[in-house]
Amino acid sequence: MIFWWLLPVVFAVSWLLTLALRHYALTQSLLDVPNERSSHTIPTPRGGGMAIVVAFSTAMLVLASLDGLGGAELKGFLGAGLLVAGIGFADDHGHIAAKWRLLGHFVAAAWVLFWIGGLAPLSVFGLLVDLGWLGNGLALVYLVWMLNLYNFMDGIDGLASVEALCVCLGACLLYWVGGQVSLIWLALMLACAVLGFLCWNFPPARIFMGDAGSGFLGLILGALALQAAWVGPELFWGWVILLGVFVVDATWTLLRRLLRGDKVFQAHRSHAYQFAARRFQSHRAVTLAVVAINVLWLLPIALFVVMGMLEPVAGLSLAYAPLVFSAWFFKAGTLE
Repeated sequence: MIFWWLLPVVFAVSWLLTLALRHYALTQSLLDVPNERSSHTIPTPRGGGMAIVVAFSTAMLVLASLDGLGGAELKGFLGAGLLVAGIGFADDHGHIAAKWRLLGHFVAAAWVLFWIGGLAPLSVFGLLVDLGWLGNGLALVYLVWMLNLYNFMDGIDGLASVEALCVCLGACLLYWVGGQVSLIWLALMLACAVLGFLCWNFPPARIFMGDAGSGFLGLILGALALQAAWVGPELFWGWVILLGVFVVDATWTLLRRLLRGDKVFQAHRSHAYQFAARRFQSHRAVTLAVVAINVLWLLPIALFVVMGMLEPVAGLSLAYAPLVFSAWFFKAGTLE
């Protein structure tokens, strides 16, 4: 079934809701006030990511009602996504202790894993490897890390939005090349929901995403990758390659801070993208550089993997190598 007509609706809902949320944040003084760990310089409304949550959740319900989305996927994505968004929304309005946030994140990840069937067998150097319960445990940690790293990487104007947009549109191309056109719609709906918000979030941002939106995006993107693995193992690797900018920067930074004994849930400005934004004195330059990396480097490699022209693990290593070098070059995870 064709759902092109739904795309502009999702975009419009997201755009209008972001406008409404900006007005709400301003009237309620829900502002992200700059401090010594901030990358912005003026108080900015936050919490606009709820527009993405509402627009995409509504799109999922419509798709399911038109047989464009299975009941299991709807229950998994919608239930887990709304739980994570709810936790983030509450945290945006006050404060929830890190241990309780993390518990909620694990519950949400376990919920979506239950409905999509856990981790599918993966292709590794030509062999199909089924990790069983160990794989499900790894998938659980992967989802929790994805939603948290997305929160960590939402630190300069437009970055988290353009990353999600590039990854979703790239995944649509992977599905088309891989002959799985029916899977395109969910990623395309998410791209439209993000695009509506990005109109307000592109540098200089007039509203920030907030924990509700960033956590929701991280979880959904991670879950879409796991869903794709059941259709074709190479599609999972394609997703992970497309997510490389955020995965490498956040993981490298976390490991460096863990080794130094830092409090990892404490706000900081030591990601590679934050060092880069300060060096070039421009959020826009860094955000556009991430677009270029996604389109000109990661997407072609992901396509080669999906088309069988490159072994998945080799493709992943090739894709991540310069990203690791960039994290090292910009001293990610080091003290300022």
